[in-house]
Amino acid sequence: MSRLPAATKDWLAGPGLTRLWEAARKRLESNGVQATGSLRLTSMNTQERNDLSLILGKPLTGAAVTVHLDALDTRLRASAAGLGLREVLEELGQPLTDRRAVRAGIAARREYVWSSLTSALDVSALAGQEWTGQWYDLLRRSGVPRGVTPETAVRTLQQAVQVLTALLGPERGGTRGRGELAATATGSAHGLDDGTWLARLVQRGIALAHGTEFPGDAAGRRALWRLVSVTPDEVSSTVLTYGLRPTGGGWREQALRQRADHHAEAHLTSRDLHDLRLRLPAGTVIHICENPRVVEAAAGAACVHALVCTSGSAATVVLTLLDALAATGCRFAYHGDFDWPGIALANRIIHRYGAQPWRMGAEDYKHLADSSRAEGIPQLTLDGRPVSATWDQYLAPAMAALGVALHEELTLELLVQDLSGRP
Repeated sequence: MSRLPAATKDWLAGPGLTRLWEAARKRLESNGVQATGSLRLTSMNTQERNDLSLILGKPLTGAAVTVHLDALDTRLRASAAGLGLREVLEELGQPLTDRRAVRAGIAARREYVWSSLTSALDVSALAGQEWTGQWYDLLRRSGVPRGVTPETAVRTLQQAVQVLTALLGPERGGTRGRGELAATATGSAHGLDDGTWLARLVQRGIALAHGTEFPGDAAGRRALWRLVSVTPDEVSSTVLTYGLRPTGGGWREQALRQRADHHAEAHLTSRDLHDLRLRLPAGTVIHICENPRVVEAAAGAACVHALVCTSGSAATVVLTLLDALAATGCRFAYHGDFDWPGIALANRIIHRYGAQPWRMGAEDYKHLADSSRAEGIPQLTLDGRPVSATWDQYLAPAMAALGVALHEELTLELLVQDLSGRP
């Protein structure tokens, strides 16, 4: 029910005062809903001038007038309206909005989002790492996506800290699928799907932690996940193997033994590795190569020794298999390309698994270079920045001196001889 007398309300709502109320509403909403300050009306017509003269209690003769809101508030309270300026405006229209308070509330909620992120980082195992400060600054500059409420923002940022702690903290585990990781953090296997804000937050953190550029395509994002041993799915990435004979009565173990019996290679997915019981006799030597051509040659020659291929990069699924074999007490022998990326990969595998270098010494390199030259095989130029071989201090200088890159295919005959068990 209106608190204004009907006749008074009708007069106040007339066209002569419309611009006054519009200007007064705008001013009050911007200054904390206080009847302070002033406003100016210009180009007034006759009716506006007459009505304003009545409400202000003074004659107006010009086309413009300055209205002091505190004086207007006092006049209204003493008039037939009996209400202050704020109450009159709300009787004539919608309730006033304190826009200053709204802005303050928005700022407070925004600050709450970022203070919550600071708190989550401070109590996490990531606290104190240099990249986390960079990550925080980057996220704060980019802001919360449009349409995301502060409550959702806080929850998502806390989930991002949880995921990054699992991937980059001191207690990080082994390989896992992205769906599994997402389900643990968010309750949904799709929580880290490409395009989600959470996925972007986590990927930004991974890139900063590893000092890499944020990728602009799907292939780059998959590579970023692999840096932290996360597989985008569990069936598309495979590891190439030959001659694995795990014990156990499951059909997967039997299938591997049957393929080994028939001298056939096997491609294992992450899903396979989850369910395989990879138990081999303790001390079994697993040879590791870099190029699939070695596996092909070993299968063609019916070699007897087991072989795992890194396919040039040692993707997550490769490391998952090697981790599982190492856990059963297997030992490893490694061979790769004689180029700088090949030496870097060899360093990684040899360090991680205590593998023995397999025909990977300086003398092996020089003998292979001499024999390939003698056979008239075209030699590739060794490009890139030198990488020291941790297992042989003379290898990198020998490679730099000759300046020749030698890939595994040139060593096939010797490698197959070793894998065949022939002296």
